[in-house]
Amino acid sequence: MTELEQYINSYFGLNAEDLAIVASLFKPSVLLKGDYYLKTGGYCNKLSFISSGMLRVFVLQDGKEITQWISTTGYFVTDLASLTFEVPARWNIQALSDTQLFTIDKEDYNRIGDLVPKWHKMEKLFMTKCFTIMEDRIFAFLSMTAEQRYDFFFEHNRELFNQVPLQYIASMLGMTPETFSRIRRKALS
Repeated sequence: MTELEQYINSYFGLNAEDLAIVASLFKPSVLLKGDYYLKTGGYCNKLSFISSGMLRVFVLQDGKEITQWISTTGYFVTDLASLTFEVPARWNIQALSDTQLFTIDKEDYNRIGDLVPKWHKMEKLFMTKCFTIMEDRIFAFLSMTAEQRYDFFFEHNRELFNQVPLQYIASMLGMTPETFSRIRRKALS
């Protein structure tokens, strides 16, 4: 079983035949550090799985970059609204390091349901899982203090603190760099 098949199987639990069909639709590609996967205003016609590397999902608002998420190895990445509803992308998605991807274009993605009959049920469960994670993130953002958000994120994403500029993490946690630095100093002491 290939690395891609292992990850797809962990998300969707397909049998070997269906797994091979789905995996065959993904094509390997490389995005170099600093290159864009997608820019705000463009149209996203692909979904990618990150085999290695990191991508930052962000928007420029009022002259300020706001990081929505940092996608790392083992995650899928796309602008879901643009991919699904064919609207201009809201997000910039940029490589923070050289990144190896497995990418499926929209046309092939839309064919999966014809090739794998139980795909729509599996896709619905996957989207529900993603939605639940987003609900948890929103609730944490609304109910936790800045220090609690920092502690929780650090506990679950410790490796990112040495791999990405800290202002990206601060932005993702809804903090100014100054607040983030103050909390970080306190946590390290």
